[in-house]
Amino acid sequence: MITARPIIDASPGSPSLLAGLPTTLLSRLFAGASSHRVMVDKPLFHVGDPGDGCYRLDKGLLRVVVESRDGEELVIAFLGPGAMVGELAMIDGLPRSATAVAVKACELSFITSQAFNESLRAQPELYRCLVEALAARLRETTDALAAASFLNSQGRLARVLLDLAALLGEDSGNGGIVLAHEIRQRDLAAMAGIARENASRIMGEWKRRALVTRLSDRYCINNVAELKREMESS
Repeated sequence: MITARPIIDASPGSPSLLAGLPTTLLSRLFAGASSHRVMVDKPLFHVGDPGDGCYRLDKGLLRVVVESRDGEELVIAFLGPGAMVGELAMIDGLPRSATAVAVKACELSFITSQAFNESLRAQPELYRCLVEALAARLRETTDALAAASFLNSQGRLARVLLDLAALLGEDSGNGGIVLAHEIRQRDLAAMAGIARENASRIMGEWKRRALVTRLSDRYCINNVAELKREMESS
């Protein structure tokens, strides 16, 4: 059985690397970090920007988006407090692969690639922790591939909704969970890795069964247990 896993992520489509480091080392790594703030709807960085360091999200909410050649924007992840953003750039030095935009006002800590390399030289134990974190990332990637391969469209969409509920969910007051942010159906499809038409069909069926409803511009999951069964039975 494949279980739901959080989609909170420092790099689009993969688990955070630095988040796997021990708390003490992580605290030392960010001890000399500079503070950074991003207002609502403002970008933290754009795709193609230099990967000159990484951020730790201390407060707020970010969405990670990519754009098609014709300018269509798709959300591929939401990041909550504690997430690392852009940490792989400190290792491979490549430009940003996506755009990160503030959904809520964000407070972040930033360290440069140079500061990171200096920390590695001063704290050799970081190397071992990074290797262990990379191994954990490979396991997470295997799990994600298994979900993509073995779950059908309903299961994958249910998995995304459950993950979003864990990150953005608020009590609806009648036993349900309201996603505290507008999520477009095409974004759900993108995060689930299914065609938009399939997502529309599945959501339509769930709405008819009152499993998921739409409250103004937000989705409400009325029966979390049933949605979990939708995922597990697929």
